[in-house]
Amino acid sequence: MRISIITPSFNQGNYIQRTVESVLNQKGNFELEYMVIDGGSADRTLSVLKQYEGRLQWISEKDRGQAHAVNKGFEKDTGDIIGWINSDDRYEEGTFEKVCNVFRGNPDCRWLIGRCRIIDERDREFRKMITRYKDRQLGRYTYDRLLTEDFVSQPAVFFRGSFLREVGPLDENLQFALDYDLWLRMGAKTDPVIIPDLLASFRYHNLSKTKSQLDRSLAEVRQLCHFYGRGRRDILFRGWLYRMKIRIGYKMLHLLETSQDPIFTL
Repeated sequence: MRISIITPSFNQGNYIQRTVESVLNQKGNFELEYMVIDGGSADRTLSVLKQYEGRLQWISEKDRGQAHAVNKGFEKDTGDIIGWINSDDRYEEGTFEKVCNVFRGNPDCRWLIGRCRIIDERDREFRKMITRYKDRQLGRYTYDRLLTEDFVSQPAVFFRGSFLREVGPLDENLQFALDYDLWLRMGAKTDPVIIPDLLASFRYHNLSKTKSQLDRSLAEVRQLCHFYGRGRRDILFRGWLYRMKIRIGYKMLHLLETSQDPIFTL
């Protein structure tokens, strides 16, 4: 079984080596195809990638954003199973072996979702309350739930190449909810297989798009809820509640994390 991994990259030289190592150090009964699609980074990214010549494929050229970069990888990949991981996130040890075993043992599985934790710039886990919430929602998965809130962690998702070709690539008009849109299209076709294993770590830092542009991100989530919800009032109302909950929750987390009182340390 061949697993293809795509990393879109742009000026993440502080983190990309940890991402690359988390891919190349995977062991198990699979063939790995790894591509880094860089948007013309001006930092140390390219010097890092050159250290791995022969172990991965990479290109560096101007692109139209993250979705375009990932789609360029989708066009080139030859894997039975596909995943993508951003250049500041990382996979956990043993992830690919677990994923391949699930697909081997479940011929009807077209996509799967595992668990993901949140880490900071120094690889320390934090925001555990968010992780617990998303794990709980994942365990209660229904397509209606997915229509109202995005509880799926992107680096912990894998899918068959044949399924991607059926549902189509990422929507390049989206800047924030591009992964959520893909999950909604996949979920409309078939439910994912959900496994309890920790597969990846999502890095949340000062330059993260979700942190720096939360309102724009939620605006795209709203757009998708209205489009795929197709006027269902229950879905639209629950989607509105979710977005309000996220705004309030992130403001509270910011206050707690910037407090000097150790009782608020997460």
